[in-house]
Amino acid sequence: MLISSATLRPSSISILSLSRSSSSRVSNLANLEISSKISLRGFRTRVSSKAVVKFKAMSELVEDKESIKNDQNVIRLKKTSPEISDKDNVGHSVTFLDVRSEQELLSGIRKEQEAGRLPSNVAAGLEELYKNYSDAVLKSGHPNAHEIILSNMSVAFDRMLLEVEDPFAFSPYHKAIREPFDYYLFGQNYIRPLIDFRRSYVGNLSVFADMEYKLNQGHNVILISNHQSEADPAVISLLLETTNSYISENLTYVAGDRVLTDPLCRPFSMGRNLVCVYSKKHMNDNPELADMKRRSNTRSLKELALLLRGGSQIIWIAPSGGRDRPDPSTGEWFPAPFDASSVDNIRRLADHSGPPGHIYPLTLTCHDIMPPPLQVEKEIGEKRVISYHGVGISVAPEMSFNQVAADHENPEEAKAAFSQALYGSVTEHYNSLKAAIHGKQGLSASTSTVVLSQPWL
Repeated sequence: MLISSATLRPSSISILSLSRSSSSRVSNLANLEISSKISLRGFRTRVSSKAVVKFKAMSELVEDKESIKNDQNVIRLKKTSPEISDKDNVGHSVTFLDVRSEQELLSGIRKEQEAGRLPSNVAAGLEELYKNYSDAVLKSGHPNAHEIILSNMSVAFDRMLLEVEDPFAFSPYHKAIREPFDYYLFGQNYIRPLIDFRRSYVGNLSVFADMEYKLNQGHNVILISNHQSEADPAVISLLLETTNSYISENLTYVAGDRVLTDPLCRPFSMGRNLVCVYSKKHMNDNPELADMKRRSNTRSLKELALLLRGGSQIIWIAPSGGRDRPDPSTGEWFPAPFDASSVDNIRRLADHSGPPGHIYPLTLTCHDIMPPPLQVEKEIGEKRVISYHGVGISVAPEMSFNQVAADHENPEEAKAAFSQALYGSVTEHYNSLKAAIHGKQGLSASTSTVVLSQPWL
């Protein structure tokens, strides 16, 4: 969920990809019911305590078709009692699991800070996160908004506290942790109440179906995309879960190092399939660590090559090397330019993997729900601004490098032209999604190349 990306080079990769969805789809879609039984301690590789704390939580979440139309999503939250024994609860405070009110939740932050288990800066970050998340969900108008907020934030704070106590160590290739604690569903349930589904759209569903067909044939799919927010993975999975569950459940992405080190990000990253890298933008933040970071990225690149060699992989890559940001003079949001060498490196990696590879331009419009800081920051612990808003994704038909390169004799010009063609497609789709969501044109913003729909209605 809280994801960033780096630039794909032999020494510095930039790929974002997603993990498996655990949403249960009801055939008639009149009631989409997602229930989760979450055990508190995930299967984690650690140097310190490996205790497993088991906990049944979070929610039985029902979204009714008609209530989405009326912007009154019906969400039933049933919270069961944690099953925690003294033997299970070794070394981890469960302060946040027994809270019954906002006051108790916020008091828990102060309690953990006074006990020395939460640094003051993290405690302040949790209080700010709670306020922003609460305001956003309340703005949605959900009938059970207060219950949703308390349930989601109590589990989120518990996971974040655990990451302060005993940080998870990510390997170069990380497989989403689904049990005994389901980190994927945790992330999905956290982001779901922030999306205004009445004002959200998917472009070109038929192309997503074409992708799934190719994946089922053992081919690889590369999504060349812009990158808008830390919520990108959940947005993609949530908008496709009713029509393209295979894509929602099997996307893989490369995560920048910042989302692997920030305790507020790590629980969401743990619920996604990751190839872990150090971001090019932060490669030299500490010059003494630059060589180590490059060696680590080389290992990650090898892991990615092995994945593609096995076939049926779908990879999300952000060749801009980071999140989109607004124009400082106009405040307008637009996809950040692509790095041609990053595009070419992932293309060649796919071409030489063995199974056939297919490249598609993918567009995201979701910065409103979790916009990044206006400037790239070196320090860990950015301010989390959160809103309730419509979002969108759209995909264009497959693009062929050979067709573009046929018009260019110079190989470097061909690489640049292919990257620009992909970027041009992403910006075209971005304009359609922007018109539908921000311009309030809705489905009428569709064009001859961008067919918008709302498959959850």
